[in-house]
Amino acid sequence: MFFKRSKEKEDAPEKKEKRAGLLARMTQALGATKENLVGKIEAVLGTFSSMDEDALDELEGTLLGADLGVAVTDRIMTAVRAQFKKGVLKTPEDAKAEIRDQLGAILASHAGAAAQAPSEAGAAPPKPQVWMVVGVNGTGKTTTVGKLTARLAAEGRKTLVCAADTFRPAAIEQLAVWAERSGTDLVKSKIGADPSAVLHDALAAATARAADLVLVDTAGRLHTKSNLMKELDKMRRVAGKVVAGAPHETLLVVDATTGQNGLAQAREFMKATGITGLIVTKLDGTAKGGVLFGIAEELDIPVRYIGIGEGIDDLIEFSPEDFINSLFK
Repeated sequence: MFFKRSKEKEDAPEKKEKRAGLLARMTQALGATKENLVGKIEAVLGTFSSMDEDALDELEGTLLGADLGVAVTDRIMTAVRAQFKKGVLKTPEDAKAEIRDQLGAILASHAGAAAQAPSEAGAAPPKPQVWMVVGVNGTGKTTTVGKLTARLAAEGRKTLVCAADTFRPAAIEQLAVWAERSGTDLVKSKIGADPSAVLHDALAAATARAADLVLVDTAGRLHTKSNLMKELDKMRRVAGKVVAGAPHETLLVVDATTGQNGLAQAREFMKATGITGLIVTKLDGTAKGGVLFGIAEELDIPVRYIGIGEGIDDLIEFSPEDFINSLFK
């Protein structure tokens, strides 16, 4: 026991340094979103010495223009106005603090538990876990699957990748490169093959090889195309027949640069596939990262991972606390 405590003490500085480095990277990546959201809030509040109805009206308009969406803006302004009427919120700094608290509460309340957690107290999660990754074309879905493959391999998870995007040769080739880099098994088929058949083969292989997790890269599809959405539903049914409870996660990849259109995508995918989590990409290249709050609030979908750059280590596990701190630092 003494050795264990000593080891924890030795590791503590390294963990703090790693966390500080990650926070610095995230703060840099979120620079444009910070300027568009927090910068605009500070700018409008800076024109008032104390809070009044005019200040509240100006603040509401600013929030609506910062890609937060109507639902999030309504929630924030309801809380701000309530504090103002009580006489608790008097200064612009009070208003900023309340906004920060509300945004943090949105992310924290919709954090959710990851599907790989035990389903019952003390019980091991079923194997293999099956994660389907879905999204529209151009969101960085296949690249995200590749980065996630590398991350899981580094964590010691025995993972198998299913190349179920049989419509794009480049997607299969890309996954093959990622799988080779991380030493991960890949199951693929010929171009134009039935995605559900490829998935069936991958799950059978994963079971035979005692894999911990299967990552399924699906074809990019427009959320407005019902036939493609039906294909996803078929894949879900096939997965459930081969592995109990599968898919255990259905992760929607959303390109943050699309702003409120990302919310529209999430609504439609939620109807068709029952999204369990979000992966928000390209946060380093946009001022529209505020949409993340809107999706979480309106659809009660937790954010699992975020992309803050092009590097292999730039897909990171989402922390509501770190995200808020990066914006309001």
